[in-house]
Amino acid sequence: MDDIISLSKRRGFIFRSSEIYNGFQGFYDYGPLGSELKRNIKERWSQRFIRERDDMTSLDSSIIASPKVWEASGHVSGFSDPMCDCKETKTRYRSDQIFFATVTTVGGNKLYLSVVEDEEAEMRKAAKKILKKMKKEAETEITTTLEELVFTNYMDVSEEEQALIPSPATQTMTLTPSRSFNLMFSTSVGAVVDGSSVAYLRPETAQGIFTNFKACQATTRKKLPFGIAQIGKAFRNEITPRNFIFRSREFEQMEIEYFFRPGDEEVWRPVLNDWFRDCRQWLIDVGVDESRMGVEVHAKDKLAHYALACEDVTFRFPFGEQELMGVAARGQYDLKQHEIASGKSQEYFDDELKEKYVPQVVEPSLGVDRLFLALLCSAYAEDVQGGEQRSFLKFAPSIAPVKVAVLPLIKNNEQLMEVAKGLHKKLAKRWNVEFDAAGSIGKRYRRADEIGAPFCITVDFETIEKDNCVTIRDRDSTEQTRVKLEDVVGWLEDEIEDY
Repeated sequence: MDDIISLSKRRGFIFRSSEIYNGFQGFYDYGPLGSELKRNIKERWSQRFIRERDDMTSLDSSIIASPKVWEASGHVSGFSDPMCDCKETKTRYRSDQIFFATVTTVGGNKLYLSVVEDEEAEMRKAAKKILKKMKKEAETEITTTLEELVFTNYMDVSEEEQALIPSPATQTMTLTPSRSFNLMFSTSVGAVVDGSSVAYLRPETAQGIFTNFKACQATTRKKLPFGIAQIGKAFRNEITPRNFIFRSREFEQMEIEYFFRPGDEEVWRPVLNDWFRDCRQWLIDVGVDESRMGVEVHAKDKLAHYALACEDVTFRFPFGEQELMGVAARGQYDLKQHEIASGKSQEYFDDELKEKYVPQVVEPSLGVDRLFLALLCSAYAEDVQGGEQRSFLKFAPSIAPVKVAVLPLIKNNEQLMEVAKGLHKKLAKRWNVEFDAAGSIGKRYRRADEIGAPFCITVDFETIEKDNCVTIRDRDSTEQTRVKLEDVVGWLEDEIEDY
């Protein structure tokens, strides 16, 4: 993970927000390459799930909506995480991310140690240091070994036992009682700042789709089943943003609400399965490492209040296996909530059945930033070329931020430079292309490899003196192919756009 974070900053993928002021926790800026990679992700998603389907349309709803939207959806009253603070260090924790283990002494007394992790290996790694310190400072011998530690979530025990759990920061009883913390960012709209001016930055993009369901259906004349897709920013005031861009306070979502007739599991299960299969395959197509992907089916007692079912595609990040994408059956909950709160019918008239009903929904939801990180982790590779260690990014050509690096063999030859610049100008009309004439050709190859450019095109003396061909080098295999100048665009089209 450290290598990926370092490369992200060094090569212009991701910067800490406000870095000249020592950063701002939970916020990140996407640099020259990062913004291009992000755009490619959204473009490929739009292509697959909107333009290539005749049962889809799109929307771009506002970030700030009427507060009544969030009251109706349940976000004002129920969109919260449990939190507690360390009274000594002022560190804030999500209560459900605190785990503790019991330690016993020779006399049979019970002590506790606590960590802030959710992966077994990381919990034991953190506990090892704490246990060593406890054994050194304890007045009586501690008999529990690291292997014997059994971790329990702080939220799974009674309030009486919670009071005995130490703060992960101090390992002493300095935690405040757990309390709810609403995750929505609030703001004020209008000239007067009072209770009536309170509004919220949206914590998800889904509600904008629900409130525009009738308008989208009427203007597009779509028949059920059909879906509305949206890509947009969302904001959550996370208590403990962590793991780089995996959990941040400002992020981007790609969401679909797919509407169809109401019914029991026999109706919605096939729809959920189809979307799950198609979305998972798309993730593989754009370069997510299939060997690191898994599936998590949410237990019924762990579902969100609106969900009939939810299945996640997980990904094994360097910090553990986590959710990458989710597909949820949301039933009729959202449309009915807005119908009740607004007093406006959300019913759809079915021409075939000759009846009105409120549709139910299946929601495929994917975070652009999480996918961005999964693609970086999937693409990062190392090998040895020419006796030297090489680190490079094996992005799929369709998703790579830079498609081609054009390299004149030497920069002090006018003919070479003229041909190379002409080729660069021609290719730049189709793709993001880099021109690099500084340093040896080997160093330029390495620079292109490290930013994930799938192809390097070298213009050499044979190009201008002999065959009018250029050398195209493949990033992954390093194999080189001679291609005529007039055929370069067609050759690249086949390689880049066939994914």
